[in-house]
Amino acid sequence: MGMDTTGLAHGLFRILETGDPALAAEVVGEDFHNREAAVSPPACSIPGPAGVLASSAWMRSAFSDLRFPVLGIAGNDEQVWVRLRMQGRHTGPFVRFRDGALDQAIPPTGREIDFEQIHVLDLRDGRVVGLEAVRDDITMLGQLGVFPPAPATALRMVAWKVTGRAARAAADITARAAEAAARQPGEPAGGR
Repeated sequence: MGMDTTGLAHGLFRILETGDPALAAEVVGEDFHNREAAVSPPACSIPGPAGVLASSAWMRSAFSDLRFPVLGIAGNDEQVWVRLRMQGRHTGPFVRFRDGALDQAIPPTGREIDFEQIHVLDLRDGRVVGLEAVRDDITMLGQLGVFPPAPATALRMVAWKVTGRAARAAADITARAAEAAARQPGEPAGGR
């Protein structure tokens, strides 16, 4: 503990970049809640550091060289607003969920993503205990060729669904996220 609000904000996004369980234990409160976990594997909804580690595994499985450069931070002792960019290369399936089940699987495109997000972090007792985000998902999906649909990307997504690759990708990332959620400080983060 002992981080100021800026350090907590940077720390949370460093966890997402690295999957570092020790940093998660230091930055994230046991009652942490991620409002955005609805589109994530079920383990991302687990309260506390475990859910953040699961979210990290989910994102790092889809995007190599995942980075969250911070553009600005404002806040007080109870809440911090973070404006940042999400950057990386789409090298693994990006699987989105709805109610814990496969909603959409985007096969790896090799494309770079780079788009803005704003995150509102709730703080208590020197830890991050809540997260809400305003993300530009339309820009990200455009960069991946999903919206508007690029014919090649759309065909690959349909083929993945029909052949069962999408379901296998969802099962794989669900298992990876659950494994990351169970990781203890001192264990290596793994992932891509």
